[in-house]
Amino acid sequence: MSSKFTTREADFPRWYQEVVAAGDLAENAPVRGCMVIKPHGYALWENIRDRLDQMFKETGHVNAYFPLFIPKSFIDKEADHVEGFAPEVAVVTHAGGKQLEEPLVVRPTSETIIGHMYAKWIQSHRDLPVLINQWANVVRWEMRPRLFLRTTEFLWQEGHTAHATAEEAEAETLQMLEVYARLAEDYLAIPVRKGIKSRMETFPGALRTYCIEGLMQDGKALQMGTSHNLGQNFAKAFDIQFQDTDGQRKHVFTTSWGVSTRLVGAVIMAHGDDRGIVLPPRVAPVQAVLVPIFRKPEERDAVLAAARRAIDGLKAAGVRAKLDDREQLKPGPKFFEWEKKGVPVRLEMGPRDLKDNQVVMVRRDQEGKNAVSLDVLTETVLKTLEDVQSSLFERALERRDAMTNKAASMGEFEEILDGTGGFVEALTDGTDESEKAVKDNTKATIRIVLEDGDVGGECMVTGKPATRRALFARAY
Repeated sequence: MSSKFTTREADFPRWYQEVVAAGDLAENAPVRGCMVIKPHGYALWENIRDRLDQMFKETGHVNAYFPLFIPKSFIDKEADHVEGFAPEVAVVTHAGGKQLEEPLVVRPTSETIIGHMYAKWIQSHRDLPVLINQWANVVRWEMRPRLFLRTTEFLWQEGHTAHATAEEAEAETLQMLEVYARLAEDYLAIPVRKGIKSRMETFPGALRTYCIEGLMQDGKALQMGTSHNLGQNFAKAFDIQFQDTDGQRKHVFTTSWGVSTRLVGAVIMAHGDDRGIVLPPRVAPVQAVLVPIFRKPEERDAVLAAARRAIDGLKAAGVRAKLDDREQLKPGPKFFEWEKKGVPVRLEMGPRDLKDNQVVMVRRDQEGKNAVSLDVLTETVLKTLEDVQSSLFERALERRDAMTNKAASMGEFEEILDGTGGFVEALTDGTDESEKAVKDNTKATIRIVLEDGDVGGECMVTGKPATRRALFARAY
């Protein structure tokens, strides 16, 4: 059944909004810039969250929770931090009918409040490392909201760790970058480029910021996760010290890292088609749906009984399977609904199928139907789900590689961006001025720095000797 969606080619942003709505993932809230995440969308986020939470725990991290409200004086303690977040901060000045003695910032991120607590908790080298993550909501006042991608309030996790040495902090920062890359590639089926940010793109208050970057179907990049080495900046601002084995008092080295509900938007933009969203099986809330088909009352009981046996077998094998036995809807609308919701595998069973001991299987990522014997249904669905997962990744990887190019001059650079878009490798002289000139003239930014030092060649902006090879893109 064909959809009435705007095509991706005609208007990608509009297509995105339409498929989010049609897939029943989320809708705009009464407060501008906020969203209501609906059950199907939240179940998708839960699957992403739960897998990531397991990965955190496998690397020794534990969960905690810190307050939503932060004294404004805390934010002011780290100069780069306050300057970087000032335009996005929401401030509470009145509560309980009275003006507050000190304004409270609604959490944009938690480095400051956590730094305050770590100063109380950490006294000795025996207290280190501290490896804490929290799942929370944050508020950053967003001027150009878009569901999941940029909202005033969004859900995320933020890890905050403290270490005795700079080397340990750097190792932690890179370890979490790898965790994010594994999540993106192994579960979301999105190939990513990972690396360090330029100074201009570094998190406010950090020494170094690393990130994973995905490429969406419209040729724009999406920053899907960041990991920050904060050095001792926040440790000194909040006086987080410990007594080392040599008896000396020293400041700790800290890190922070996070991903958000933006990952839901990444999945939609990386895999969706003109019929709706397409979900990777490993995070899909429903991996397989079975729609029973019957016209006559005497057919009903036999078809439903066989359908329930099939579903029970799938569930016993660990498949998130659902029987759509709603009798107020005909099969056609059911097919269309599950297609829009991106369910990886749809199964159809009618009286003739039952007679032939089979079901009809439809893959969401392909056209066409196949008959599958009920005797091997569970094994076939499990294999198909893995095939869909790998197929989505390979398709996204092929697209990304085809949309990654090199430019030696600003002319070539702009021609690529205005054509296919995508990632563009180019040389620059490493100055903020050149980086800003590219951004001002093309709206492209350095997504990651590929190489610093003597890279050979000339800066595409100034013609001076290049000191940096970088990956540029226009981005969300």
